[in-house]
Amino acid sequence: MSSDRSVVVHSDAEELATATAARLINTVADAQADHRPVHIALTGGRIAATVYRHVLESPFRTAVNWNQVHFWWGDERFLPSGNADRNETQAREAFLDALEIDPEHVHPMPAADAVDTVEEAAAVYAEELNVAGHESRVMPHFDLILLGIGEDAHVASLFPGHKVLDEKEKSVVGVRTAPKPPSERTTLTFPVLNSATEVWVIASGGGKAEAVSSALEADDVPAAQVNGRTTRWLVDRDAAGDLHRFDF
Repeated sequence: MSSDRSVVVHSDAEELATATAARLINTVADAQADHRPVHIALTGGRIAATVYRHVLESPFRTAVNWNQVHFWWGDERFLPSGNADRNETQAREAFLDALEIDPEHVHPMPAADAVDTVEEAAAVYAEELNVAGHESRVMPHFDLILLGIGEDAHVASLFPGHKVLDEKEKSVVGVRTAPKPPSERTTLTFPVLNSATEVWVIASGGGKAEAVSSALEADDVPAAQVNGRTTRWLVDRDAAGDLHRFDF
């Protein structure tokens, strides 16, 4: 599969969030002009929450039929439903609840009060992902996957040195020994991330600069393996501070 990668650098975090929200609305609207429903996987983190709020506040959000969008998550902390540290909770508070989307179109990863183990959570979510699949595809297909990047250059809950980085068959796996709390998580795998039509990695702040440069200028960190059909790195100038090979 051929792929295209680009790096877009914005002046600061606010401009990054505003521009990414507009890009998200345009991307979904364009996808809906071609097919429905559209499938998106969300991420967590401060910059993602800001993007979601800008989507909700945008006067152009009516260009999208939000009830024809299915929302998923790239990874999740294995915590009880409603916990403030769950990516699902963050996204619901930032924009999903206000959009009044059909509950059947919102697909959170199973919470710790719904299933007993991360392995069970992964199996349940993999089964549900059939909605995003197609008979001709080996892996579920997303129109758009949003990702953050950690200071260690992890994406989703795919951390350096973990065996799940090499997973080729499963679409979702449980993680028990994440180096960041909580240690138990559920995550999509690289075969799913890299089968998406578009993957966006969003990064803000100088604390992410080393991770961004290592992902784009080396090949030995998890984020370097992100390779959707189109991969966009959407960053602010601080996060791009250590890059050398890209013209801004």
